[in-house]
Amino acid sequence: MARSFDVSVDSHASVEQVHAALGREEYWLARLATLNGRSTLESLVVDADRTVRVATTQDLGPDLLPAIVAKFYRREIKIRHRETWTPVSDNQLRGEIKVAVSGAPGSGSGDALLVPSHGGSNMALTGTVEFKVPLVGGTVESFIAREFAQGIPDIQAFTATWVAEHA
Repeated sequence: MARSFDVSVDSHASVEQVHAALGREEYWLARLATLNGRSTLESLVVDADRTVRVATTQDLGPDLLPAIVAKFYRREIKIRHRETWTPVSDNQLRGEIKVAVSGAPGSGSGDALLVPSHGGSNMALTGTVEFKVPLVGGTVESFIAREFAQGIPDIQAFTATWVAEHA
């Protein structure tokens, strides 16, 4: 059974600043450099309507996996991450995130809305993770959902810092 989670994060960066960063290769390379394992920017496309489409892959060896996952999967796992960020109205950005895992029966998705807030922006994200393993899948899903929920504020903080340094 899939596990859902909700996160709301404030940032000092404005919606427009975050949108601009998401469309820059330098931002993604810097963000990927903060991750464990080998991470690759597979593609980055900014459409005429300013929609940003990005694809990344993260290779994790067994030594980099959370202990609860490494217990069952002792081989390398690839995480394919796809994000689409679309302007939806004046100064709002809608995000769609898809995560697929090769080497383990896991996946995830999320829907985000980035809106202006006092002094910057606020991102509200609803996500779901699924790890299809009998008996322990729910435990793994709960762990991964907590990790994602805790990691999203870190990504927003990274983005705000990157924007401040590159604006």
